[in-house]
Amino acid sequence: MIDVKNVYHDYSNKGNYAVSDISFKMNKGEIFGFLGPSGAGKSTMQNIMTGILKIQKGDVLYDGVSIKEQKKDFFNSIGVSFEHPNVYKTLTGYENLKYYAALYSVDTLDPMMLLESVGLKEDANKKSGEYSKGMKQRLTFVRSLINNPKFMFLDEPTNGLDPSNSLMIQKIILEQKKRGATIILTTHNMELADRLCDTVAFISEGKVEAIDSPNALKLKYGTKQVKIDYLDNNKEKSSIIPLEDKEKISDFLMNHEVLKMHTSEATLEDIFIKVTGKELI
Repeated sequence: MIDVKNVYHDYSNKGNYAVSDISFKMNKGEIFGFLGPSGAGKSTMQNIMTGILKIQKGDVLYDGVSIKEQKKDFFNSIGVSFEHPNVYKTLTGYENLKYYAALYSVDTLDPMMLLESVGLKEDANKKSGEYSKGMKQRLTFVRSLINNPKFMFLDEPTNGLDPSNSLMIQKIILEQKKRGATIILTTHNMELADRLCDTVAFISEGKVEAIDSPNALKLKYGTKQVKIDYLDNNKEKSSIIPLEDKEKISDFLMNHEVLKMHTSEATLEDIFIKVTGKELI
């Protein structure tokens, strides 16, 4: 289990906290989503939880042991995939994985098997500097699996991928969950979080504004709504009205040339904006 207790971090040491009083718990085999726009504090929390940033205040406990007391065994148990691909460009894809495998003092997985799992087997012996952005992203992701980690930290793992490769990565993430890995997913992609996460935390300006399962958040904050497509000066437009506002819907239908209408539930992004007052930009 992971237990985050009242964590603060201030890069300036002037009281301008990048993260402020953040607390939450995670169970084994859970996918936990840290959701928010750029600059919200998501990556700072990942860096604190992986030991890259030293804790200034608060604590993070892994199975009851403070990260301040963790030794090499801890780093053998985590896998990290950063938002921006960071590969050794002069090494091949295969050599990149072999290099990272050598850094661990535990059994590691077969690099070729991992490359094949993300569609890079045919490019295994190509210099990674010649890879496209999407290929580098897949290599960075699969590198986080090399030590068969107990805890995984994935920062925007599908960023820059086409739909097919994005689904492939999502499938692997779910397979890791089934294996028993505990996964921290950092993203501003609400659709991805909705599909994968057991629990999500909305983070805005360094503070957690809400935390629960995606469905529970929708039930608590969401409302059904009507999307109406209509013509305005011969241009097709859309408007969304809460389903409960019958009078507004009736007035709209009477005063517009309606093309079609249908009901929908609020998305996780809608809920985020409602709770935090912030757009995902």
